[in-house]
Amino acid sequence: MRAIRITEFGGPEVLTLADVPEPEPGPGQVLVDVDRAGVNYADTHQAENSYLSQTTLPLIPGGEVVGRTPDGRRLVAMLPSGGYAQRAAVDPATAFDVPESVDDVSALAMVVQGATAWLLLRRSVHLEKGESVVVHAAAGGVGSLAVQLARAWGAGRVIATASSPEKRSLATDLGADVAVDAEAEDMTAALREANGGRRVDVVLDMTGGRVTDQSLAALAPFGRLAFYGMASRRPPTPVGPASLLKHSTAVAGMWLPHAFRVPGLMPRAMTELFSLVAEGRLRAVAGGEYPLSEARRAHEDLRSRRTVGKLVLDPSR
Repeated sequence: MRAIRITEFGGPEVLTLADVPEPEPGPGQVLVDVDRAGVNYADTHQAENSYLSQTTLPLIPGGEVVGRTPDGRRLVAMLPSGGYAQRAAVDPATAFDVPESVDDVSALAMVVQGATAWLLLRRSVHLEKGESVVVHAAAGGVGSLAVQLARAWGAGRVIATASSPEKRSLATDLGADVAVDAEAEDMTAALREANGGRRVDVVLDMTGGRVTDQSLAALAPFGRLAFYGMASRRPPTPVGPASLLKHSTAVAGMWLPHAFRVPGLMPRAMTELFSLVAEGRLRAVAGGEYPLSEARRAHEDLRSRRTVGKLVLDPSR
């Protein structure tokens, strides 16, 4: 079968199309003919071996697929690797049946980015009605869904950040009350201004570096920042418990694989997300479909912030 194979760690240049043997399903696993494979920012970390879980070579990257089993079931699944291929072996414990009313792009958007946004708002920050919510990278896969969910769940004010006028316009179209330039020199001041001069209640951040530092400084008493990625590749300043005590703020970390250790949590998230999609109350932003042979270009576009929404690969091309 055709697959993207990595034989050395690095940037997009290490993604190479190759003919490889089909995967052999392990005990309890099922083989899926992949219709579409999702592309996530985590995949870029996996390719350079900077992800939270270490990887070994050779590697077929990709952590999510949608397709059909030999008996015709339509599944979307998370997997540790192996998604950038025509077939993948998946664990039923991390797979979910996809209603026919939900298209491939939406299914892929929900299983990682949608579930991430759901968990951040429901479990990490415990959003309450009327609270102000900052969503960094609001035109991206997680951000575009988090904006919609925050609005649907009663946020008092949704503040988006994005790197271009077009992305900021998309964020407001999705439900943000205001959109801030992601390159603002003083993010603390920019967020407070966007919130009518008041400090903010909730921040969802996957940027790192000064953006995290300045967002934390913008929190109101009992405000919460949920940290779920580090796209800038620059770590934020370490936060000491005394600082949290001084300001009555909280910082939460969230890594999606941990959700599978909580019985029933991911099925609950996926059921609600698919229902919202089917009802037309939540939409995945289609960010582009690339042939499998152009996975390198997909990573280049993603890392250079030229993309919005959900990116997918077509293994048939």
